Amino acid sequence: MTAALLVPLCPLLTVLLVIAGNESTRRLRVKIGAWPLAVAFLGALFTLYVVATSGPISIRFYEPAEGSALPVPIGFHIDRLSAVMMVLISAIGTIIYTYSIDYMYQEPHERRYFAMLGVAICVLLCMVSSGNLMMLFVFWQILGYLLYVLIHNHAHAGTLDGAFRTFTILRVGDVAFLAAIALAYSLYGTLEFPDIFAAAAQSTATVSLLPGIELNGATAVSLLLFIGGMSKSAQFPFHIWLPRYLYAPTPVTALLHAGIINAGGFLINRLAPLFGLSSTTLHIAFLIGTLTAVLGASMMLAQNDIKNMLGFSTIGQMGYMVMECGLGAFSLAVFHLIAHGLFKATVFLNSGNVIGRAREEPHFPHAKHDTDEHGYSPLTWFTGFFTTLVIPLLILLLTHGVLHIPLLETQGTVIFLFFIWVTSTQAILTLTRLHAVASWKVSAAMLLTLLFVVFVYLFAVESFTAFLYPDPQEVALYFKAAELPGRLFDMMIGAATLVIVIGWCYVYMTAHGRSLPLPTWIESIRIKLYVLFLNRLYIDEGAQRLEEARLSLLQRLEKHAEERV
Repeated sequence: MTAALLVPLCPLLTVLLVIAGNESTRRLRVKIGAWPLAVAFLGALFTLYVVATSGPISIRFYEPAEGSALPVPIGFHIDRLSAVMMVLISAIGTIIYTYSIDYMYQEPHERRYFAMLGVAICVLLCMVSSGNLMMLFVFWQILGYLLYVLIHNHAHAGTLDGAFRTFTILRVGDVAFLAAIALAYSLYGTLEFPDIFAAAAQSTATVSLLPGIELNGATAVSLLLFIGGMSKSAQFPFHIWLPRYLYAPTPVTALLHAGIINAGGFLINRLAPLFGLSSTTLHIAFLIGTLTAVLGASMMLAQNDIKNMLGFSTIGQMGYMVMECGLGAFSLAVFHLIAHGLFKATVFLNSGNVIGRAREEPHFPHAKHDTDEHGYSPLTWFTGFFTTLVIPLLILLLTHGVLHIPLLETQGTVIFLFFIWVTSTQAILTLTRLHAVASWKVSAAMLLTLLFVVFVYLFAVESFTAFLYPDPQEVALYFKAAELPGRLFDMMIGAATLVIVIGWCYVYMTAHGRSLPLPTWIESIRIKLYVLFLNRLYIDEGAQRLEEARLSLLQRLEKHAEERV
């Protein structure tokens, strides 16, 4: 319990170290401020060990008595999911703070920056360890306000505009979140996580939207919560705030893309037992997540700025994670969240170095396009082709035929196998570009990549799923609730398989200096799509015109009121 309390308090100690004292010792105090964050990380590791071996930790600071003005308890409830997130947040926070010490040197308002960074880490830690839905919402709100402050350079018009847009769009999701809390309390009489899950599972209450249209109580609450998560995790169409936030200092964007934006995904996984009661919500989450993943990845490929590209990459990955939740693979979504957080933190921190190097050397990074057929290795292509297409098919047939594992009876198993295959294919396809490396080395790297991805995903399926959700029946219920119509599921698998096969054919033909014979109208559509994605679907322009129309209308109304007076 002491370690669990120490974790969120240590970042506050960092804040006190930074803001206390005179200017002469400022740099020393900023450097010392990294140590409490490191202690928080160690405390989070110990908390994870205690929770894994002894069960959840519940801490109460306030217990409401009968007739109390505040009917909601205040305290922490740290289970395995919360403990894992505490380790992730404290680790990323320590890395970003340490990196910022030199990065923000001699920056105006440096003291405010480090203080707000410590507060943000503390708020994140408190949010993931909240004991009930209301406490989670309070820290969720504070996090939204902190985003406005953390953008740092409020003297710059573009920065201020991005901060205001972020603040405005997040409030839309917060309204839905607050409505979900009110509805949940009215339906179930509690906001405590274990209690609300038990009450929702037993409840048959419905919510009337319109005369003759009713929703199951769990569906109504989870849909409102999902809208709240959509805004924070930049799901389409709420994604437009994220690219505008890239004016913030690079360490802040690293914290945003590695930690803060995961809040929406954490909310869905925190309330997985509630979401698992509603097939409707899971199907909507799958649809929104898939759409966001496709649009985010497409817009990423069309960007010509490194931070914009990484921003849209995050949007796509968040869509990918929400799509996994919509399929009932909650443990896979958490695993994805952790991997993406660690990866995107380091990538964003390194992007500052790339930008600085590019300003010093105009020709950096050096782009070398080797289209010479002599640089292409048939061994590399055939290894990749058989590794990603033939070997998985053999494994699938052996698993189903020899081991008698009922793959066709559960979509959950197929989903995990399919994610293994797609992820390994993406990684192996990139290795075909290594023309400067000996072909046998690339082929060996392809085989090792497949083995690594298979091992990692099997760990996610077996060990990590069992760690987060020890009850196998609970996992089965999630997959059952998220189950799609059989024909639709088969069509999706077939379409994705066709895309991967076409990708391998494209790699083969490009390596030989050939091109796919396409009608002229397809080429015209391709160019139009490129322009559309380059301009971010013109959503920003549309939002700007709506804002201008709103301001114009307000001015006319104000002028009309003045004339009447």
